[in-house]
Amino acid sequence: MSRSASVDGSGDANSASVIVATAVKGSHVLKIDGYSRTKGLGNGNFLRSVPFDIGGHTWFIRYYPDGATKERIGWIELYLHLDRNNATVAEASYTFSLLDDVGETVPSYCFSDSVIRTFNYSTGNGWGYPKFIHRKDDCFRVRCDVTVSKKIHTEGSSSQFVTVPPSDMNRHIGRLLSSGLEEDVTFQVGDETFAAHRLVLGARLLELLGPMKERNGRVVRIDDMEPRVFRAMLHFIYTDEFPKLDKRDTIAMAQHLLVAADRYDLERLKLMCEHKLCQCISTSMATTTLVLAERHGCKGLKEACLNFFKSSGNHGW
Repeated sequence: MSRSASVDGSGDANSASVIVATAVKGSHVLKIDGYSRTKGLGNGNFLRSVPFDIGGHTWFIRYYPDGATKERIGWIELYLHLDRNNATVAEASYTFSLLDDVGETVPSYCFSDSVIRTFNYSTGNGWGYPKFIHRKDDCFRVRCDVTVSKKIHTEGSSSQFVTVPPSDMNRHIGRLLSSGLEEDVTFQVGDETFAAHRLVLGARLLELLGPMKERNGRVVRIDDMEPRVFRAMLHFIYTDEFPKLDKRDTIAMAQHLLVAADRYDLERLKLMCEHKLCQCISTSMATTTLVLAERHGCKGLKEACLNFFKSSGNHGW
């Protein structure tokens, strides 16, 4: 029996379509530096964050230091609002999270609203969390994560039979460092030694080999650097990824790594350290961070420190 054909006799026809429900994610960190000075503003009164753009809309956060209603006096409350923009209505879900000293989320103070809410600029309605937190510290940071829902639509799609995975070369090269195989150079850093591979270092950071790069010597001495900092830098050289740091020591390690990255011209690592430090500026370390930024030519970090001093002089706003 012959195989069936299409009505027009042209044979099999394959097609595909996709229902697309996209969303755009973004976040904004609001820092309260001088909570005691904002307290006493009055129940129902609020201060605004600067506007920020996510998903084609402009948003702002209302901060109520004394609660939004009489029933919630004494509580800090935060609400996300849609600001004036091309559209007066937007649909989004959101999360408010208290951050610790190194910018990590405090799990017990992470409040997520997975329901998609409608924000209307004309009516002025916002969404947030009553009784968000009681706070004794004078300085704290809150991150607002916003997921903006876009219009659902259907579009044609060509059939995809093969999915190419992302490259994982950095993982394999990183495994070479931890395997201990075929090592041919050793670094003496303080009281510790680190084994590595000339070929990898030659491709990534030849100057690290120093005077040994043209000779057969196996030991390279690194002065003026702590072993833990060198270990973190070596991890980056092999993986091109920012090393995992102990939360209790993140700021100090990021500062030391920035110095090492500048010393060996590891621009990507240097920028990663700058970014990390920009997220952790506080009253206790702003001055030392500014000195570090000026000494090592970190324009972005310097600007972040100056903005911090400026905002602190204006009660954090």
